[in-house]
Amino acid sequence: MSELFELGRGILEAQPFSVLLGTELASFEPGSAVLALAVRDELRQQHGFVHGGVVSYLADNALTYAGGSVLGDSVTSEYKINYLRPAVGERLEARARVVSSGKKQAVCSCEVFAISEEGERMVAVAQGTISKVDG
Repeated sequence: MSELFELGRGILEAQPFSVLLGTELASFEPGSAVLALAVRDELRQQHGFVHGGVVSYLADNALTYAGGSVLGDSVTSEYKINYLRPAVGERLEARARVVSSGKKQAVCSCEVFAISEEGERMVAVAQGTISKVDG
């Protein structure tokens, strides 16, 4: 595994909320990241769909991973998410990439997919600005 991937996995393991949800780092390369999550009953809302907060968290974290891959230590400055359809499946994947970056910030986009035996369906899209942490 690459040094960047190992760094990313260590960061994920240091995030208690990510550990609580069971988030996995599936891919981490310069300019892109994929975070995945097995769907469990505890992550669903009253209609049986994955809760929007879980989908949003996964997009937010994937955006920051993508931006951080080119900036270094980073946080989300802002992001926007559009839910396209209910998240139904056994697994979620958030696939993020850098759209544009400078020395202190990166604009990133992310697509979130619900994966089931029938295939995958895009359930949300997000865009965010990721800022380098000073110091």
